[in-house]
Amino acid sequence: MSQSQFHLFRSRRFAPLFVTQFLGAMNDNLFKNALVILILYRIAEAAGIDGRILITVAAGVFIIPFFLFSATAGQIADKLEKARLIRIIKLAEIVIMGLAVLAFTLADPYVMLGVLFLMGTQSAFFGPLKYGILPDHLREDELIGGNALIEAGTFLAILIGTIAGGLIILTAQGVATVSALIVGLALLGWGASLFIPRAGPAAPELKIDLNIVAATWSVMRAAAARRDILLSILGISWFWLAGATYLSQFPNLAKDVIGADEQVVTLFLAAFSVGIGLGSLLCNRLLGGKVSAKYVPLGALGMTLFTLDLYFASRGLAPPDGRIMGLAAFLAEPGNWRILADLVATSVSGGVFVVPLYAILQSRSDESRRSRTIAANNILNALFMVIGALAATAMLAAGWPVPSIFLAVAIANGVVAIYIRGLLPGAKTTA
Repeated sequence: MSQSQFHLFRSRRFAPLFVTQFLGAMNDNLFKNALVILILYRIAEAAGIDGRILITVAAGVFIIPFFLFSATAGQIADKLEKARLIRIIKLAEIVIMGLAVLAFTLADPYVMLGVLFLMGTQSAFFGPLKYGILPDHLREDELIGGNALIEAGTFLAILIGTIAGGLIILTAQGVATVSALIVGLALLGWGASLFIPRAGPAAPELKIDLNIVAATWSVMRAAAARRDILLSILGISWFWLAGATYLSQFPNLAKDVIGADEQVVTLFLAAFSVGIGLGSLLCNRLLGGKVSAKYVPLGALGMTLFTLDLYFASRGLAPPDGRIMGLAAFLAEPGNWRILADLVATSVSGGVFVVPLYAILQSRSDESRRSRTIAANNILNALFMVIGALAATAMLAAGWPVPSIFLAVAIANGVVAIYIRGLLPGAKTTA
């Protein structure tokens, strides 16, 4: 049945989960960006620490829990009732945000890093539940639409949280305001979780393996046993590698290539986030609610072509000597609109690319181990993002200009576009 995905906002089967995950994503990014700005502009210098190194460490601290705990999180999500687990995790978020307030008050970067690790841990446990519970409450012809709204909402929440954290934290009452917001958002998220309908345990007899290494190997091996599942996971992981690379290079693109200020960086972030949302929402219209990889190669091709054009549009630019371009000056240059259009078109293509892969992962996974399959996806997502960050760092260290990094992503994405076609032959659309 083809219909607009927006009817799901009127359903208790979806709306409370959407609000819960939206507020959680916003809170994560509000805290993370506030922490980054605070460390970079105030705490690092006062403590005699290199802020750039500390920020790099912070990114690693947040991602490590996904390697350590995702497998265990997937097992627990399959064994126990998911809605109750979500409420417990949202209660934990309230406690963690209380510790974040303490860290801000102490202005201690190491306490902040400890809180960031706890946030990463909470996110690692929430991921298998967020995506694993959708097939329990949505019909198969609603999965594409539900995933589209979750993906669009996530990027919108990232945008709002990131901008708010950066704008507020250095104001006169910034620390107090951010502290109130993160606790308030955590409370609202827990309140929304109370309305999520019950979802029975998928594998109540499952024994939890507390050996992290063995559990991780087990979930990865099981996920790799089916080619369509493995290809979906690889495709999603590639999306996050490419997306994280784009986002990490926006400041460098604006400052070093264009000669623009932080307002233009925010514009790039907004354009990319809106594009992901539009592409995600477009999926349901293109596919008519059918779980299919039909347009995934087209999305990958679009990412390749528009990233290539971004390379050509930006490679010949020279930042003005000694002058920093503001938002108005940036928009006054016709050539800069091409860059902006490429960012939007690339991210729209990314939304078309990734949403069906999430739906395929959910609908074709064995119901009794669906959350563990999603945990395997989260582990590989984290690994790909780390590899992408290391690759981008190595290219910058080797003297590559930022446009050449986009070129490398475009070429690699072309290979992905060809390989991901393996999802199409003989693909079934039923679980």
